[in-house]
Amino acid sequence: MFFLAGNLKLLLFVLFAGLFYQIYCPDAHAEDKARSEAHSVSPEYRQQLERVVVVEEEYFPQELDSYLRFMPSQGADAQSGKVSVTESASEYSYEIKAFGKLPVEFAVGTRYIGINNTTLVKLPAHLTEAAIGMETVLPFFNVDKTYFTIGLAPSFFTDNWNFHASSFRLSQRYFFIYQADEKLAFVCGVEVIPDFEDPVSPILGFIYKPNERLAFNITPDRPEISYVLNNKLTVLLEGDRQTREFEVSKDGIKNTVLKYNEMHLGAGLRYKPNKHIKSSLTAGSVFSRSIKYRDDSLGKVGIKNGLYVELRVDMVI
Repeated sequence: MFFLAGNLKLLLFVLFAGLFYQIYCPDAHAEDKARSEAHSVSPEYRQQLERVVVVEEEYFPQELDSYLRFMPSQGADAQSGKVSVTESASEYSYEIKAFGKLPVEFAVGTRYIGINNTTLVKLPAHLTEAAIGMETVLPFFNVDKTYFTIGLAPSFFTDNWNFHASSFRLSQRYFFIYQADEKLAFVCGVEVIPDFEDPVSPILGFIYKPNERLAFNITPDRPEISYVLNNKLTVLLEGDRQTREFEVSKDGIKNTVLKYNEMHLGAGLRYKPNKHIKSSLTAGSVFSRSIKYRDDSLGKVGIKNGLYVELRVDMVI
């Protein structure tokens, strides 16, 4: 709890420092004031479910993202039995302008991973995640076209929706956004999840929109290339990476750490009937799959490559 309080203090300090800078600090380049205003904090920058940053065409304060992904039964590597997985997740976010100037996004999300397992390794029937978060995007002092994002998300990773203290993790994201021009932005930073086996992972990528139809969002954890066919249909190619750890019960032993890994690559169509809702249906390959206990003596299940199908719905208000 002391660690959480310390990070919340850091976030509040950054928020107020950014607000103070915007309101009270003089413009070091007054002659280019119009240009500077054009590159001030924009509500276009926003995080989404499984994506660290997106550039939205139109600002809406409320957003609800959700998906359902099904991976049919596949055989296990080097052992008998099969495993099938069904995964679903939802996130509701609301953005405000603190003191009328500073964009702050609040979010609450859940994730459910259902596991149907017939191998000899005993696995939980489901894995669960619940999180709340807060994130803001600030101009990085007087560095032109450069922004700094800080986000904190207190989270619980369990197998039964219980919010016990040992399953608590404070997920953190710190990264820079450099807007090279109106078409290209670079992203660089880190994600930190204490007590994970690999607590620090890089955030590297770019967002590039060379024209009105083609767009590249090559950022974690769900890179995407999309091409707009018309005002309602978009064809897309996307990937995904899942690496999470959960505290579960194993043979009467509580708080055992189980690591879940998989990667996806698929293609599909996105349908946008109006500016408030869009849905997509994708299918493709799932690979690099494993479910294993951190303690090797408790067992590991490697899952053979297979197929997946996913339905995703995003709504904004």
